[in-house]
Amino acid sequence: MTGSSTSLHSLITVLNAPSVVCSHPDGHLSGRGASGWFSHDVRVLALLEFAIADVPTVSVGHELQRPSAAVFHAVARESESHSRDATLLLEHRRQVHPATLAERLTVTNFDSRRTLTISLRVATDFAGMDAVKAGRTLAAVPPVVDDRIRWQEERASAVLRTEPAGIAEVDADSVTELTWQLELGTGESWHLDVTVAATFGPSEFDQRPAARAPQWTVGPDVPAPVAESLEDLRALLLADPDSPDDVYLAAGAPWYLTLFGRDSLWAARLLLPLGGHLAAGTLRTLARRQGVRYDPHTEEQPGKILHEVRAAPIDTGQVRLGSRYYGTIDATPLWICLLREAWHAGLPAEEVERLLPHLLAAMSWLTGTDADPDGDGLIEYRPSAAGGLTHQGWKDSHDAFLHDDGRHPRAPLALCEAQGYAYAAARAAVELGQAFRRPEVAEWAGWAHRLEQRFRATFWTEDASGRYPAIALDAEKNPVHGATSNMAHLLGTGLLTGEEAALVAHRLGNPDLTTRFGLRTLSSASPLYNPFSYHRGSIWPHDTAIAMTGLAAEGHHDQAGRLAEAVLRTAGHFRGHVPELFALLDDSGAPLAYPAACKPQAWSAAAVVRAEQYLRTR
Repeated sequence: MTGSSTSLHSLITVLNAPSVVCSHPDGHLSGRGASGWFSHDVRVLALLEFAIADVPTVSVGHELQRPSAAVFHAVARESESHSRDATLLLEHRRQVHPATLAERLTVTNFDSRRTLTISLRVATDFAGMDAVKAGRTLAAVPPVVDDRIRWQEERASAVLRTEPAGIAEVDADSVTELTWQLELGTGESWHLDVTVAATFGPSEFDQRPAARAPQWTVGPDVPAPVAESLEDLRALLLADPDSPDDVYLAAGAPWYLTLFGRDSLWAARLLLPLGGHLAAGTLRTLARRQGVRYDPHTEEQPGKILHEVRAAPIDTGQVRLGSRYYGTIDATPLWICLLREAWHAGLPAEEVERLLPHLLAAMSWLTGTDADPDGDGLIEYRPSAAGGLTHQGWKDSHDAFLHDDGRHPRAPLALCEAQGYAYAAARAAVELGQAFRRPEVAEWAGWAHRLEQRFRATFWTEDASGRYPAIALDAEKNPVHGATSNMAHLLGTGLLTGEEAALVAHRLGNPDLTTRFGLRTLSSASPLYNPFSYHRGSIWPHDTAIAMTGLAAEGHHDQAGRLAEAVLRTAGHFRGHVPELFALLDDSGAPLAYPAACKPQAWSAAAVVRAEQYLRTR
């Protein structure tokens, strides 16, 4: 099938992890771009199109009834009809399950008795998610047709059944067309049920559905956008295949419907006020996959928390990753921070104690040479030399930050927020170490103090609006100029003094960064600003929520409240289903779609919930 476009914003997403259907507004799967039913990183069904022979149909609306179910409506009028009005209604209902797709078509006649031919065209290519994202073209898989339609390849197989059965023909492109002849009187309806069941071969990571959702405690009278976000979060839940009682949030649909270290950790942190079950499951799921060896191809290192894990290796043309990939500078300190926060939120001491060996390994990585390749006392990374990510913080696109003249900064690179996470992680380890009588406490405390001094001496820069921490230092320790949202992640980590936190809060509050809908990733005054870029001017709801929590931790509640209101305003604009990111041209306008943004995205939905919780309880 063809892969000419990967735009997502115009597609309708129906989700029940690890399955997701991305269809056009008429409900059809076209086999083009990101359209299809995906599960376990495979496109199980690429083409699904209903039609009435010689009768054109017009889509008249759709409704996402819940994350896993949608209904689509279309109307038609035969050319021989005496009425100018539509005389046929097509109702197409969709329900997605973790390994099954159920479709029901109902055709209702509002005219005199007529004979109709209904057709259904189906095909698949079993394209990997990476091939779809890259826009590569794959041939359709030849079907086996008897009383059902079957497709099979090494990674997956699928079986399609219909009730009633239709007459099947397969064309030269391996597209199967099923047809039904029917006669409908005035007011009569005809129903067609289509079920597609998928099975998957052995994989390196089983994206297993969660059998039970966490019992999140939310207040009464939850606003509709928050309720929608909670539903999206439940639809994104997956379970550790090695311990199914441990659940975590997949990062987002459709591209990132799996375990991501940074994303899953931040989503769990933002949702921690609602209960600790998700945090505990996320910690344990990642701990089981903590690095134990050196592997330059996966960037695994002893003690390191992974970036992502997939059912199979991926190749998007831009990156080539193994099924396990560890190219992240921040997942390890974020894991340590969440462990402390979960303990404070009620994680039993015996469960914390079982995770202490992983804490020790993580701190050994964080304070050793693997996280500081040039030995200057800062947390740094080098771009992958094996097809992995160029940048390994949350802004991980290849051009996420540049020098003012457009040059890529030379590695190793030290990100400002990574220093904050690392400092907070070391202080968290000290607190845990004191409680559980670990001898490394003094060593960790000394390391944190040296990092604090080194940060203060190197990261601060200045522009016309005042002093602020640079987003990064290059290999020569030159700051990458331009005010960014990354500085907000330093708030609440303890790395800043009260005076420094006030400077950051003031800089973030300027209109070149703060808008009615959230925090820009890069100042609109920068020569590199582009509101439609992935990381240089777009707005990410989770980024705004992290700034909100940091400002609140530093006592800047008025400013934190304004950002919380911005997140909820965004949720209202997107009717509760908040995307990964969006564009905003100016503060008087409305959000515009970033075409390739995932929706739903776990940390975006979690941002909405946390913003509402903050405004309700502050």
